[in-house]
Amino acid sequence: MAESRSRFLARALEWLRAGYPQGVPRQDYVALLGLLRRKLTEDEVRSIARGLAAGQVTEPITGQDIEAMISSTVLQEATPEDVVRVSAHLAAGGWPLADPPEA
Repeated sequence: MAESRSRFLARALEWLRAGYPQGVPRQDYVALLGLLRRKLTEDEVRSIARGLAAGQVTEPITGQDIEAMISSTVLQEATPEDVVRVSAHLAAGGWPLADPPEA
């Protein structure tokens, strides 16, 4: 199970890098990480965020920057426009944004 989850996270990171070929713009991290939190654990979000930060080209961001975002309430402060923009990137690649219906 852990191995399949690890493969899933690696594929998710590859997909996000493909969706953001120039790197994730700094202003999109808040909404992106907030949306990922809906489907992933905190550790998984941190893992993906570190992977994305390592590949940043145009707007470098450090692991410390990301940890500060995750640890603070800033992830809850994305504007509706931010959420729409980032959701469009995620949906275009098939990321499951909708929560499953409750039984």
